[in-house]
Amino acid sequence: MLIRTHILAQRPEWTISEAACGEDAIALIENDLPDYCTMDINMPGISGTDAAERILSKYPLIKVVIFTANIQETHQERARSLGAVLVAKPVTEKSIALALNCFTDSK
Repeated sequence: MLIRTHILAQRPEWTISEAACGEDAIALIENDLPDYCTMDINMPGISGTDAAERILSKYPLIKVVIFTANIQETHQERARSLGAVLVAKPVTEKSIALALNCFTDSK
């Protein structure tokens, strides 16, 4: 909800959908293909990186940012190998700006 609030403050024209877990995110994307996706590594069920891997293997043009407090090099390497960008928590205006830059710089 915090990410939603920050993004809509800067991009009120965007439509944002939310999923409670990685499996729900995959199902949501199957039904309504987004341009951008944010994940957390620690999610109920499968991890955000595992969900991102499944999403990006099928939809490689979706831009994915993974927000996490787990900023260890192994997580950063995994995100890079998937084609995703890892952004460190906490979710702040600065971290949201980093995510938005990743999304809009690629368009």
